[in-house]
Amino acid sequence: MKNLVVLSGAGISAESGIPTFRDANGLWEGHDVMEVASPQGWKRDPELVLDFYNQRRKAARKAEPNEGHKLIASLEEHFEVQVITQNIDNLHERAGSTKVLHLHGEIFKCRSSLDEHLVYDMEGDEIMLGDKCEKGSQLRPHIVWFGEMVPMMEPAAALAMKADVFVVVGTSLVVYPAAGLVDYTARNTPIFVVDPNVPEVYGREDVTAIQENASTGMKKLKDILLERYR
Repeated sequence: MKNLVVLSGAGISAESGIPTFRDANGLWEGHDVMEVASPQGWKRDPELVLDFYNQRRKAARKAEPNEGHKLIASLEEHFEVQVITQNIDNLHERAGSTKVLHLHGEIFKCRSSLDEHLVYDMEGDEIMLGDKCEKGSQLRPHIVWFGEMVPMMEPAAALAMKADVFVVVGTSLVVYPAAGLVDYTARNTPIFVVDPNVPEVYGREDVTAIQENASTGMKKLKDILLERYR
């Protein structure tokens, strides 16, 4: 079976009721993103940051996978599918996708603020001040914040290099380094882009644009993929 790599972004989760990362004013749920998604914000007011993600976690728990997530999962019947997501929710997994790489972390995990390798699955929805890791440091969300390295970028790039088909869904391709994953694909790899506002893919010729939201667009794309590559 061909290797199908899917890069997903906020647009696919938005259909499940999870707000996109920030609005036109650079705010995320009413907060300046640097207040709640940066090492500086964490140092300045860790309680605010913890509360912010506790609320996001509860919202993500209530959200349900949409048709876009389910269609991506269903492609595993016909392809070797690897999802690379910029999203921190678990909607791809809940829809049935079995290989999901989270570039920017996972909201249902926490980690040591002292040792980034100490990562824990969360049992509840809240991290509180005073909750500590085994080394005695405060637990923090297992999220990649602005100004931090993206440790999963290297394995994601390796997956992109092996793609026979590369799909971009629900992302504007403006957030780096994730947007650069397209450049890791082989020059002859066909690229499909599903988004209401189709981003430009520079320097590539074999690009098929589907100007739809994830649910509608993925249905059209599945038909195309099965016709061309099954």
